[in-house]
Amino acid sequence: MSAPAVNIYDVIVIGTGPVGQTVAGAAIAAGLGVAAVERELVGGECGYWACIPSKAMLRPVVALADARRVAGARQAVTGAADAAAVLGRRDLYVNNWDDDGPAKALRSTGVELVRGHGRLDGLRRVTVEKPDGESVTLTARRAVAICTGSRPALPELAGLDEVRSWTNREATGSRTVPGRLAIVGGGGVGVEMATAWSGLGADVTLLAQADGLLPRMEPFAGEIVGRALADAGVDVRIGATVTALHRAGGTGPVTLILENGAEVEADEVLFATGREPNTFDIGLQTVGLVAGSWLDVDDTCMVRALEDGWLYALGDVNHHALLTHQGKYQARIAGAAIAARAAGEPLDTAAWGAHAVTADYLAVPQVLFCDPPAAAVGLTADQAERAGHRIRVVDIDPGQNVIGARLYADNYTGRARMVVDEDSGYLLGATFVGPGVEELIHSATMAVAGQVPVARLWHAVPCFPSISEVWLRLLEAYHGQHHA
Repeated sequence: MSAPAVNIYDVIVIGTGPVGQTVAGAAIAAGLGVAAVERELVGGECGYWACIPSKAMLRPVVALADARRVAGARQAVTGAADAAAVLGRRDLYVNNWDDDGPAKALRSTGVELVRGHGRLDGLRRVTVEKPDGESVTLTARRAVAICTGSRPALPELAGLDEVRSWTNREATGSRTVPGRLAIVGGGGVGVEMATAWSGLGADVTLLAQADGLLPRMEPFAGEIVGRALADAGVDVRIGATVTALHRAGGTGPVTLILENGAEVEADEVLFATGREPNTFDIGLQTVGLVAGSWLDVDDTCMVRALEDGWLYALGDVNHHALLTHQGKYQARIAGAAIAARAAGEPLDTAAWGAHAVTADYLAVPQVLFCDPPAAAVGLTADQAERAGHRIRVVDIDPGQNVIGARLYADNYTGRARMVVDEDSGYLLGATFVGPGVEELIHSATMAVAGQVPVARLWHAVPCFPSISEVWLRLLEAYHGQHHA
């Protein structure tokens, strides 16, 4: 093998998902030279195996469900979703897993794209093992940004290797609809894939080990979603722990054995049991860090454990919030910080603005595009109390109290909650469940992030008759509680 070539850039980015692309773009905009290393597809997990394909699959399923909720439209829905057409639409949104277009777009910004497996190789160095077996060593003058994301965390179970189980990649990439699909895990991936595959004709069993679905949201979110999935034909089992599994003859159906002795038979099994950092084989040990670890960062996303401030970790790998939009936010923060430091500018100068270069996790929004969708931001009531806040919790039923919700869907089923800090008067968190709430959560995010006093929200007048009038009903309920 020939000696490795050496190339020098201001910034090296490992991973070109949305997070890596965003920090690379921020560095280019600041006039810095950037190389980006990618071992799979430009666009990353989100673009090809997670956010984009899953939502492409979910939208037709939920659109049909929405139509069935409205008299007049309901009568026009005479069949089920066309699975082949839905999966074909998904394939279009992932460019048939071809990244030629995204790669060209990345290069057009001035980023040098280096194909291959990138690993840290000491101080400010990244060695890339290219697909042809050759290697190239890149050196960074200013920073290296790790944007390698996360991968499925699979449990240690007897028979797991033999069954060839699905992870999110197979669940969003399958070209056929399984007759029977067992899903292990009641979090976001579990409920979204239960919604999608059930809507495409699969007989779905959802096994949630926890006490309920969506354990990181308010308890009512999982309860409402669980009832809706059951009404749609999903066999939802709460508190179900899988202890072993096997596939008959290596090619036949999968049998899952539960802790209570029950068995579930399926054609495929999806494990949606959490994520672990994609940091096992990126050379962390060459700079004194632990391979496979989450990376602890400061509020500019710089890794704390290293001196000289050259290594950054953005997105899933720092474990702040495993969400694409949150990772892109961190990338904007880190990009501004890298540029400021390269220019010798203090982070708190007016030229950059302290709030532009330090991350704030007061308001982390999330939407699950199941049916009905569930959306939340900030703290749940339980989280707020455990954090020491003196709170007031306000709940309303939009289907009973908001005419816009009833116009949106006959027999609208959902719930809205806001959690208020009684000492400061600020909104600490909000959760919405019900049709259409995915577009409602950003108003709550702005209120939480801006620490807007609830009293001031009276002057943010929602349009009539929209679902956003839920805010008016929440404020009325809060005022009524306050003066009861």
